[in-house]
Amino acid sequence: MSASASTPVAKSDAAGVRGDAGPQQVLRPDRKKTRLGYNIIGLVVTVIMAFPVYWLVISALRPNHEIRSYDQTLWPSSITFDNFKRAVNQPNFDTAIQSSLIVAIAAVVGGMVIATLAALAIGRFNFFGRKALLMVLILVQLLPPTAMLIPIYAQLNTMGGLNEYWGLIVVYLVSTLPFAVVMIRGFVVNIPVELEESAMVDGCTRMGAFRRVVFPLLAPGLAAASIFALVNAWNEYLFAYVLMNDNDKYTLNVWLMTFTTERGTDFGALMAGSTLIALPVVVFFMIVQKKMAAGLTSGAVKG
Repeated sequence: MSASASTPVAKSDAAGVRGDAGPQQVLRPDRKKTRLGYNIIGLVVTVIMAFPVYWLVISALRPNHEIRSYDQTLWPSSITFDNFKRAVNQPNFDTAIQSSLIVAIAAVVGGMVIATLAALAIGRFNFFGRKALLMVLILVQLLPPTAMLIPIYAQLNTMGGLNEYWGLIVVYLVSTLPFAVVMIRGFVVNIPVELEESAMVDGCTRMGAFRRVVFPLLAPGLAAASIFALVNAWNEYLFAYVLMNDNDKYTLNVWLMTFTTERGTDFGALMAGSTLIALPVVVFFMIVQKKMAAGLTSGAVKG
């Protein structure tokens, strides 16, 4: 009796397994087609996004007469480095590099220090107006920078910050703080408080626990926020052009204007100079990209 009763169940189970396996085998080709379609779309988008960068580099390696020609090809007929020589020999190139390095490094380092301390305070302590402060930081990002240009110019003029490095550094630092604070706060919140408490039980102060335990775990967030701050400070043009009046203090993006004169534009040297300007950000991203990848994977898995 029991054997006969178990036989239909086994058959039904076997049929269920076959029934479940059947649709999966039918859907696999569709899934492959769907995945192939997504891969093709992603490849097309990648090519479209990467083409301007490719054209910039290729134009920097083209002869100047070929750049001005109406018959353009995807690959130059001959490669030359004369454009880079003319770009490097352009007046105020050394001072432009110096200005960009001073402003960018100071803005990134200062912004990360202040943003980390602010994110720690918002993420770890309960105080009056904490949520309101966080909302203000998010809403500030909605303001266009050009809308604040005149008030910032007037305020720096009163404080004596025009044509001074520190004035431009403060502008870049403040403009990156809201995004950096919100991003780093997300990492602070995901770090268990028990780690700090254990370190404090072992004799560390709160700042000692932060320096030895929390700070190393914030490396992915600091990497992402520092890239944003560096790109903002390194590639910004409007504030650098308006707030700095001395040719010796122009940043690299403002220095690119020297390639356009009354006689025309030296497009080859301009493309070469733009390529040189983009290299530091690319190198910095390659250095910290492992930290960013680790942050994405660690944030997606909860232990």
